[in-house]
Amino acid sequence: MLVKQELMNKIKDYFDLNVYETKVWLALLGKGVASAGEIASISGVPRSRTYDVLESLEKKGFAIVKLGKPVKYLGVKPRIILEKMKNNIRRDANERMISLSGVKKTDEFMQLEKLYNTGITPIKREDISAALKGKSNITNHLREILQNAEKEVIICTNAEEINSKSKLFQQTFEVLKKANIKIKLALSGDKELIKKIEDKFEMKIKQVNIDAKFFIIDRKEILFYLSKSSDDEDVAIWLNSGFFAQAFASLFEKAIGGK
Repeated sequence: MLVKQELMNKIKDYFDLNVYETKVWLALLGKGVASAGEIASISGVPRSRTYDVLESLEKKGFAIVKLGKPVKYLGVKPRIILEKMKNNIRRDANERMISLSGVKKTDEFMQLEKLYNTGITPIKREDISAALKGKSNITNHLREILQNAEKEVIICTNAEEINSKSKLFQQTFEVLKKANIKIKLALSGDKELIKKIEDKFEMKIKQVNIDAKFFIIDRKEILFYLSKSSDDEDVAIWLNSGFFAQAFASLFEKAIGGK
């Protein structure tokens, strides 16, 4: 893997990774989608250690597992990682948050972005489906795909979920409204809480009795939860499939009685 040692050392320090984690993450960014064996070959990390390192990176949110067999991994976009770290440390370390914001302006970070976009095998978004684990990882990925919407966003979840993440959704809805993105919001749960959310966001909300949580973006992408908020660990599936998202959106609209 043709990455300068100086860059590797700085990325290691910026993102609080050990040497093996840094090598494997950079290899993932460069390769796009790869098996553990391919990553071991590219990164130079011993194959016997590569599995443990990939598991560590997945837990930290730096890598996600691509659905299907054989098992393959893909590196998470550097900008998503950066935002995740900022959110994790915001309440305890404002100075560190400012420092991380500055990373985006460095030459090293620009090289990371270039590596991600022009790697050995660039990722084709239409080929990606992935499992996401943990509230923080799912929330960060959800924010990314929502704010990249171009025409329409369909959201079906419970009122408690929206209320507990009101800051995230309020900021996201403001961005979408300014861009004239159509927002369809359907919530289950307490009627009074739904009315409160409706007034707060200044949006029309459809009340439903669907015990599900999913988000459809431009009828091309869909993120849906496989677990309830009360479970020990949130698990969600993200599919970049126009066929599936369009079909799911149509079924949802029929279920709520309109478009």
